[in-house]
Amino acid sequence: MSRQPASRDISGRLVFLGTGTSVGVPAIGCDCDVCTSSDPRNNRTRCGLAIGLPEGNLLIDTPPDLRHQLLRERIGLVHAVAYTHEHADHIFGLDDLRLMQFYLGGPVPLYCEPPVEARIRKSFDYAFQSPERLHAGAIPQLTMQTIGLEPFNVLGATITPVRLQHGPWVPVLGFRIGNVAYCTDVNAIPAESMERLRGLDVLILDCLRREPHATHFGLDEALGVWRELQPRRMLLTHLSHYFDHATMNAELPAGVELAFDGLEIELT
Repeated sequence: MSRQPASRDISGRLVFLGTGTSVGVPAIGCDCDVCTSSDPRNNRTRCGLAIGLPEGNLLIDTPPDLRHQLLRERIGLVHAVAYTHEHADHIFGLDDLRLMQFYLGGPVPLYCEPPVEARIRKSFDYAFQSPERLHAGAIPQLTMQTIGLEPFNVLGATITPVRLQHGPWVPVLGFRIGNVAYCTDVNAIPAESMERLRGLDVLILDCLRREPHATHFGLDEALGVWRELQPRRMLLTHLSHYFDHATMNAELPAGVELAFDGLEIELT
């Protein structure tokens, strides 16, 4: 039987669960000015979103910091997850969904491409084995929903996938919900995907550091996308310790800013 969890209402809002690169900020063993900063906006857990849709809460990715992130944001209920790609910093918090089966009265649907499903099934093989001789809650209950580049419906909303390139060998998905788009872990956007990103109120875009990187946008490249698409607002995410929040925001052009953990915006 389902139980009602303690969870605040985020309907119509997008919450940044994490905005950091794969090692997080502070980085282990680093005593740079950003990693030792007292500004809480420089504390960046691994990237993820919670989105309040008409019929429930959708996560984008399950980062390794998921338990901490959901507790911090007082979000106690997850109805579904959509995945951008299969890298560890985007899937390895999956086991933190184990409690959701009690709250939902059934499994959590995971929306992902086949390579992501294959990685999840390999990395979390215990979640897909027979539950015989296991107590309730020992493993997360999950159902896999295959997606591609066609729009799909989840929790009363239409999500439009956007193909992105994360280095030369890893295709990933961004997602557009209304006039808000989330494009993390990207260093190239195909022309047809740029068309799916026009007319945005908010573009959330990967920007690892000032300099170019093999698999992520650098600052100049991210600003180039901003100039091309001209969203009303652009928020940069997947940020490394090379960006101090206050210093970098003072340098960015009007309409562009760094996101931070806990930031909330309205869906449009």
